[in-house]
Amino acid sequence: MAESPPNTPFSFVPYEEVEGEEFMNDAQVAHFKKILTNWKNELMQEVDRTVHHMQDDAANFPDPNDRATQESEFSLELRTRDRERKLIKKIEESLKNLDAGDYGFCESCGIDIGVRRLEARPTAVLCIDCKTLDEIREKQMG
Repeated sequence: MAESPPNTPFSFVPYEEVEGEEFMNDAQVAHFKKILTNWKNELMQEVDRTVHHMQDDAANFPDPNDRATQESEFSLELRTRDRERKLIKKIEESLKNLDAGDYGFCESCGIDIGVRRLEARPTAVLCIDCKTLDEIREKQMG
């Protein structure tokens, strides 16, 4: 299997495009549905692991330093899970767009986002050009 992109923790076989095929045909839809579903499932498993870890490892340490260390670790883990919770919402939105036939098209200009960009960032909603312009605007504003 291929190496996974940095924002997706699982591996998948990159889609082999056929010259002249229609963008977001049935094969591509199935490919991205599998990527998004697997990614969501892995994130959900992490949530379950965190809950069990916090239940199993929660201890009332008499030493304030030990207690602070544990609280710090739990806090970091909870922030990570909160980011993943937001990502799960984006994945669910992408799956809805996939079912509606809107997935893979730029929300700003309407062109194809592209298979490779979607494999690198399956929740992308902007083509690379619009995303670049968006980031330039963000930099200027902020």
